[in-house]
Amino acid sequence: MTQLVTPNIPRPVTPLGILVKKLEQIQETVEKTQVPEELAASLQEVYQLAAGIDPYLENCTTQESAALAALAKKTSSEDWSLRFSDGETVRQLEQEMLSGHIEGQTLKMFVSMTGAKRVLEIGMFTGYSALAMAEALPDDGHLVACEVDTYVADFAKGCFAESPDGGKISVKVAPAMDSLRELAEAGETFDLVFIDADKKEYVDYFSILLDKGLLASNGFICADNTLLQGQPYLLPEQRTANGEAIARFNRVVAEDPRVETVLLPLRDGLSIIRRK
Repeated sequence: MTQLVTPNIPRPVTPLGILVKKLEQIQETVEKTQVPEELAASLQEVYQLAAGIDPYLENCTTQESAALAALAKKTSSEDWSLRFSDGETVRQLEQEMLSGHIEGQTLKMFVSMTGAKRVLEIGMFTGYSALAMAEALPDDGHLVACEVDTYVADFAKGCFAESPDGGKISVKVAPAMDSLRELAEAGETFDLVFIDADKKEYVDYFSILLDKGLLASNGFICADNTLLQGQPYLLPEQRTANGEAIARFNRVVAEDPRVETVLLPLRDGLSIIRRK
């Protein structure tokens, strides 16, 4: 008998997703206890407001291409419990690393809005965000994706091969800082950079992009996970090492006179940084 592979259900990893899950748990508790009817009604209203946001955003955003949908489906069907990053720091790979529909379309829109022709991605995973941005690049545009893990790099390349825009993407498999130094030494410059890699190296990525000329004089940086499950705005003792790293990155960017920035509450936080 052929075993059917069903997509895994992703765990909540964004501030909103975690909030909705907590509200569900509170509602389950309320249903088993005696609470004032007015309080129960208020809780239900709060839950509906929170739980309805993401589905509504999905419905009101242009649908992803067939190639992106296929990539997302393939990623969700993979058993990531068997996969661990082969980078310097061993870590569990998981489907929640995928940027997804809303963020993918946002990045694609940024490429179109800025007229970017050269894009750099630091941290690719299975390639959803890379392919989304490549779809908005002109025919002579190019995207360089840096990925430390060989397995997911090959996974992404297989998906790129099935897309008419996959040929615009080249993949560098190595620790991100090594790839960035190599690109800087080669005199490469990029109009748009998307950071979604090791959180503890975000400040280093930011510094080398500006200090070594990797970011064009009128370029933009998009940094993912800058709300990291709400940890950056929790008390320091409540943060993980990654949460503390992102809090530091947000402070460094906000205080750097060379750039201006805005942090959007999109998914797990997306910072838009413009070089002045």
